[in-house]
Amino acid sequence: MVRAYVMVKAHTGDADRLRNDIRDVEGVQEAYIVAGDVDFIATVDVENTADVKAVAATHIQNIEGIEDTQTYVAMD
Repeated sequence: MVRAYVMVKAHTGDADRLRNDIRDVEGVQEAYIVAGDVDFIATVDVENTADVKAVAATHIQNIEGIEDTQTYVAMD
């Protein structure tokens, strides 16, 4: 099992809709609206690192209103 944290920047807009859309992505365990340099932090639990890439780079980044993501894979 691989755990990753995806930092998500979004265009200003409907934060609740975006959070729910992120939560609906398979592999995302939770998504939080946060204050700071990013707008959301998503916790991802998947089988392998290739799945992390699919969740972050393919699915989350393709949600309308998402501007950018940065992904951090937990090492321990």
